[in-house]
Amino acid sequence: EIQKGNAQVARIYASNAIRKNNESVNLIRLASRVESVASRVQTAVTMKTLTKNMAGVVVGLDKAMNSMNLEQMSLVMDKFESQLEDLTVQADSIDSAIAGTVAEDVPVQQVDHLMLQIADEAGLELNQSLDLNPVPSSALQQNNPSIKNADSSALHERLYKLRNP
Repeated sequence: EIQKGNAQVARIYASNAIRKNNESVNLIRLASRVESVASRVQTAVTMKTLTKNMAGVVVGLDKAMNSMNLEQMSLVMDKFESQLEDLTVQADSIDSAIAGTVAEDVPVQQVDHLMLQIADEAGLELNQSLDLNPVPSSALQQNNPSIKNADSSALHERLYKLRNP
């Protein structure tokens, strides 16, 4: 309207634009305040629920502490530990039996040779990570018979107890 020479009309448009802009800013401020109040209300509701839950947990803990029989818990824990040890012995026996069977099936040199061949085809160098002359575990045990006998007798004793309760 300024280009048309209507300064009064342009002034009215400018006044309306400023008023609408101020209304917009005021509405944004009001929305911000409402969001702030809503957030505080939500926090209060959450804290109320949390406090109620904590009170319930405290009551439950009091009941548990009053009914706790320390001697019985100790017996249960000891039994658990014993059963866990027995399970470990059984698992170790099975693992060693499987390892012995697998080791007897395939010679180590053939496995090493195949791994080197595959690495060579793939362009990889395997010499650093692969021990080409492994010492069999039986040779290690033969070099230190005291360790072998101590471990063996303890394992045999535990195995006997497991088989004959």
